[in-house]
Amino acid sequence: MYSLMRRAYWPEERLLQHQNRQVRSVVKYAYDNVPFYHRRLKEAGVDPSEIRTADDLNKLPILAKDDVRKNLEQMISKEFDVARLKRLRTSGSTGKPLHFYITWSEDEFRKAKHLRANMSCGQKPWDKWVLITSPLHFGEIKSLQRLLGIFVPTPVLVFYDVGTQVSLVEQMRPDVLDGYSSSLLLLAKEVKRRGTHMVKPRLIIGGAEFIGDSSRRFIEEAFDVPFYDQYACEEMERVAWQCKERHGYHVDADSMILQFVNDGEEVSPGESGEIVCTSLFNYAMPFIRYAVGDVGVPSDEKCPCGRSLPLMKVVEGRKDSFLVLADGQVMSPFAFDAAMCLFKFHDDIDEYRVIQRKADVFEFLIKMGREGPDERTVEEELLTHLKKTLNMSPEKASFRIRFVDSIPLDKSGKLRKVVSELGQTLE
Repeated sequence: MYSLMRRAYWPEERLLQHQNRQVRSVVKYAYDNVPFYHRRLKEAGVDPSEIRTADDLNKLPILAKDDVRKNLEQMISKEFDVARLKRLRTSGSTGKPLHFYITWSEDEFRKAKHLRANMSCGQKPWDKWVLITSPLHFGEIKSLQRLLGIFVPTPVLVFYDVGTQVSLVEQMRPDVLDGYSSSLLLLAKEVKRRGTHMVKPRLIIGGAEFIGDSSRRFIEEAFDVPFYDQYACEEMERVAWQCKERHGYHVDADSMILQFVNDGEEVSPGESGEIVCTSLFNYAMPFIRYAVGDVGVPSDEKCPCGRSLPLMKVVEGRKDSFLVLADGQVMSPFAFDAAMCLFKFHDDIDEYRVIQRKADVFEFLIKMGREGPDERTVEEELLTHLKKTLNMSPEKASFRIRFVDSIPLDKSGKLRKVVSELGQTLE
């Protein structure tokens, strides 16, 4: 762990040398031992000796999720017995689940990467760590960790109602409160509604989904502590994270190559691009130029913390969560989130979900708080607000408002605010 922490401060030249060395190693290994990549490089007319640096990865085609699903057995190294590997899967919350394999040592490295991100924003080994999570992650703590009592999260089931979650967290009195960002937001709303002062963590860590700046500020105000955002995907584990400075997201560039691609070309700093990852530590089942399905913005700025790990500005959202309107215009879900945050009765709304029923039809499910204006007033004001804020003419889109008693979490236990039933992407 100490070695991994030191890596974050390597001189840039040393980090680049490490990346290039690992790129050469992973690509050659994949060509020699993984049938899928042997065939893929042959078809692309690329000899593995041509891949000398991270920039040379652009000679290789991008790996899509469907490529993995269709070629799973062929993507596993011939050197490993599948029965001895750890089988993981993505949640499938924004598409079909995807299965993949890692070694147990690779799994340990993934966990160490996770802890580095947490420690970089202030978590300590013996902190009381409460994690709002899925039961799937309950058994992933080593017995030695439990024996020593270091970095041992106490789970709170994400499927509990928010009232129960608050009561449990109050009893546990965590130093570190961690979990799905939307779950933390719901927790913060309940804490603020109750006016309780018993939940006093030293810091809050969120991830797994995208919430806007206003939602993060709400969480911070509710608990009166800083909120640190992390970006991860199941296939790579932790990808980028905020340190105490929160000057951007530090990319785990010592364990992966992160590219931001648009129309086949890497974008410039400050521009949006699809996130493409190459793992520098996966050998049992390599991921080389893998499109994770998200869109982000790279940065050429330096963080005041002194870490040399490069920064990304923001993760804009799932690529396939973007909405395509009837006239072809593409909108980010953040547009709807921002519009709702600016709504005059925003604080009176407990939860909401936007569903794109048709290219030009959006339904808003609204769960109101206990007190506030009547539903008719909210509906009239919201329709006027949406048309003005989103600048959508009646010809471009129509809005329907439906008031509900509850908005269910999706199958992965997350509260998705904006969904489309059309299955559109930015391809």
